[in-house]
Amino acid sequence: MAILFALPALGIAQTAETPKPAADDVKVTVDPNDPTMMIIESKGERLRVNTVTKAVEKLSAVTANAAADESAPTTAAVAQDEPKEDFYAYEPGDEPFDTRLVNVPTPRKVPKGTWNMNFTHRFSKPIHPLSESGPLLLGFDSMSASSFGVSYGITDKLYVSAYRSPLCMRGLCRTIEVGLGYHFTDQTKRSPVAFSAYASVEGNHNFTQEYTYNFQAMISRRLGKRLFLFFSPAIHLNSNGQHRFNPRPEDYYPEATIANSFKLPTHGASFGMGVSVRITPSLMGIFDFTPRTGFKLGRIDTLYDDNFNVIGFKNVSQPSMGIGFQYSVGKHSFTLTLSNTQATTTSRYNSSNLVLSPKNLIIGFNLFRRW
Repeated sequence: MAILFALPALGIAQTAETPKPAADDVKVTVDPNDPTMMIIESKGERLRVNTVTKAVEKLSAVTANAAADESAPTTAAVAQDEPKEDFYAYEPGDEPFDTRLVNVPTPRKVPKGTWNMNFTHRFSKPIHPLSESGPLLLGFDSMSASSFGVSYGITDKLYVSAYRSPLCMRGLCRTIEVGLGYHFTDQTKRSPVAFSAYASVEGNHNFTQEYTYNFQAMISRRLGKRLFLFFSPAIHLNSNGQHRFNPRPEDYYPEATIANSFKLPTHGASFGMGVSVRITPSLMGIFDFTPRTGFKLGRIDTLYDDNFNVIGFKNVSQPSMGIGFQYSVGKHSFTLTLSNTQATTTSRYNSSNLVLSPKNLIIGFNLFRRW
């Protein structure tokens, strides 16, 4: 009835002599803010009709456009309602960092039923000085050590691992490490801290003798979307068991009995720490450093008197340090590393087996792959 009431004001009331306009000439819109109000448009004129009181109000173009805008959401409003994709978000188990930074292990989750491969490669020639490393292609032509390991998720919390290092020097040689880990917490929006615990046994000569026992905690803290902090303290029992790194009298001629009085600590502890920064969603910059106490892997220097008699010994050791860049694609990651150690097992990564200071770094890389 309200529509029929308004039509005469538009001059479109029908007579016998006037043809009936097409239905397309009239547009009727209900005001979303007031269902009793209708907006009628025809032949360039706009009216607001109160269907209750039958009052008619002629609208200007600006007023009509405003009313029409209120009746339908704008494209911008719809776009604002759509969730934006977060390229820095990830699910537990798909953390952007690897299972180790350069040397220091991380609490990356091992999901149930997945196989995870780790491969580390370290050359031996330091880049500095360039006059020496240049002819060796910055150390790429030097001798290298390649270590390999796998881990398997028994559950989403519990996992097992095995790792082998081919390094062979006094006190350690062809070490195999087997371990068991438990993942307590993940890094999520509700909890920015991840925590895992790990226990392992290392045995020399392909796990046949000279065993070392490790107990380690791995903690990471996420700050914002790009920054991750890491702390991985550990104790290493029997890391100098059987005094295998101590000097022996029979190593000298004539025998240096003073060697019996020089004893290195039997056990050790390390405090690995590091940071990673997401430069892009796929690229990370990495740094780690590991202070130590107790037994420290290194080199025994012999002290002589003027007559070349052995008068003492000195243990020379350097803490491990590493920097690198990690690039990740799907379930694969590659890290180009600069470090001062080739040792990568849990009890040995904390020291430079080459006894290099942090300024004398060697090139290497880490590979990670998950199935």
